[in-house]
Amino acid sequence: MYNRQSHRLKNYDYGQRGLYFLTICCQNRENMFGYIADKTMFLNDAGKMVEKWYNELSSKYHNINCLDYVVMPNHFHCIIHIFEKTDNLIGDIVRWFKTMTTNDYIKGVKAYGWKRFDQKLWQRDYYDSIIRDSDMHVTITEYIKNNPAKWYEDKFYFSDSFILSAIS
Repeated sequence: MYNRQSHRLKNYDYGQRGLYFLTICCQNRENMFGYIADKTMFLNDAGKMVEKWYNELSSKYHNINCLDYVVMPNHFHCIIHIFEKTDNLIGDIVRWFKTMTTNDYIKGVKAYGWKRFDQKLWQRDYYDSIIRDSDMHVTITEYIKNNPAKWYEDKFYFSDSFILSAIS
């Protein structure tokens, strides 16, 4: 049996006010949402769908703001601002996002021939960081904005990827 250990902070209330940096990866790090060329992310229809559901989060959860984000070929980064304490933890928000995007992706596979995925669209877990101060917020915001330009250095880059290379 696997002994999965959480990377979440023990006894931390993930429903309290604050900024949270999240990363959600596709199952098997498959490229599902577009490609990068000339250091720019070009979303396919599936990537636009992920973007749409991210922007819907603040309609579903009225106590959050959806801040900076980037949809990458095989993962997604964002900053969520919980501005009012809630019973809806970050995990609940991520679960809803994964459910909505997966359901919509399945519709895209059936209706538009989107690339099929292996059992799950997203990996079971996700990465989170609590943004503790303005310096950390600036650093993470810059990381998100520059992520497409640094794709080939990214730890989520998969060498088997369908990526168009830019000719400088």
